[in-house]
Amino acid sequence: MSSRLDLHVHTTASDGLWSPAQVVHEALARGLRYLAITDHETTRGAVEAVALARGTPLEVIPGVEISVGGAEEELDLLGYFVDPTHPDLLHLLEGMQAERVGRIQAMAERLARLGMPVPWERVLELARGNVLGRPHLARAMVEQGYVADEAEAFRRWLGRGRPAYIPRRPVDPREVLEIIRAAGGVAALAHPGRSGLPRDLEGLWRAGLVGLEVFHPDHSPADVARLMAIARIYGLVPTGGSDFHGPGPDGRILLGVIPVPEHTVEQLRERCPR
Repeated sequence: MSSRLDLHVHTTASDGLWSPAQVVHEALARGLRYLAITDHETTRGAVEAVALARGTPLEVIPGVEISVGGAEEELDLLGYFVDPTHPDLLHLLEGMQAERVGRIQAMAERLARLGMPVPWERVLELARGNVLGRPHLARAMVEQGYVADEAEAFRRWLGRGRPAYIPRRPVDPREVLEIIRAAGGVAALAHPGRSGLPRDLEGLWRAGLVGLEVFHPDHSPADVARLMAIARIYGLVPTGGSDFHGPGPDGRILLGVIPVPEHTVEQLRERCPR
């Protein structure tokens, strides 16, 4: 097992706390060989990180995390080795970004009705003009003193099934798999130990799913063993990463600390459309 790669990393281009430059700098300082930037519904951070790492020992893999499914089943797909400028991919992501704004604003309105008004302008400031997400709303709640930290905001108010939660607009995972492939990439299912496996995993496999995120901070040893067995059944590449969003509440930096086999990168690369 290697800790020289991290295939699940977020930056300030979506809901991460660190800029692409900070992430690349830290990855180099830690001796990482491979880094996948997988921001939510945007490739902007990946483009910047690829340029920053050029000429260094670090290979940045352009990626993206895309939310799929609907109210009954919410899943996340990680796209790897995508062309970040592919028109079909950009069209999909732009539509999803616009939907995110409406959804987060509606959740802020629910919070207000629950007696916890959050200044919308402050939520937008926290996003810094990048892709809006629930963590920005959670950070604003912390600033207003409604919760002690982001984890409490999600646990009590913003998580699935909580009072201020609003489901995502349904997105067909098969359509997203097709677009990722058209953009030259491959897709893996993100954190299934946390989010759960899709009811029709075989259908997604037949539609082009290539990988399964086996190694993740939220996965127990039992989760890893179970997911490895499932990956073998379907011939999926076992992937993994820290799901890094920045230093944790305790100051720990998990970038690159989740052991992932180094050959994972080449296994994914070999599955890319030629």
